[in-house]
Amino acid sequence: MELAIVSDTHVPSRADEIPDWVADRLREADHTLHAGDFDSVAALEAVERLSDGDLTAVAGNMDHARLDLPNVAVLTVEGVEFVVLHGTGERENYERRVADAVRQTAGGSETLVGVCGHTHEYIDETVDGVRLLNPGSATGAAPAEEATMLTAAVEAGTVEATVHRGPET
Repeated sequence: MELAIVSDTHVPSRADEIPDWVADRLREADHTLHAGDFDSVAALEAVERLSDGDLTAVAGNMDHARLDLPNVAVLTVEGVEFVVLHGTGERENYERRVADAVRQTAGGSETLVGVCGHTHEYIDETVDGVRLLNPGSATGAAPAEEATMLTAAVEAGTVEATVHRGPET
């Protein structure tokens, strides 16, 4: 199964729309994970439409007043448990704080992956046994230095993640 992993789209406050190169990957994936900060109902609806409704999404700190999304969501695929959360809070100790939150939510799967956002920075690292995937900002919304997203091929308890970078502007 192929997952598209995005976060921090911030449409319309920091970007006009979901970029075409991101939209193409959302359409091609079997399922999309969005770690919050859609920033509008229209952005959420666009991601839902591009994903053909195959979407697991959470609220970011910019979404709570506008969107009816959970703070944390769990998706299990091919024996891998994905815990999706935004990761709201200070940058200091971000990775440890998010890994702790993922562990507290997890149901005990052997392979555990935390999908997070908020920092607008691409991250793929393991912290205390939890693999953290932060796709950065799919639109390159400030303070991101570039637009990034991830795809993940999931098969038989393994995850192979690939970062995709947007075209230079």
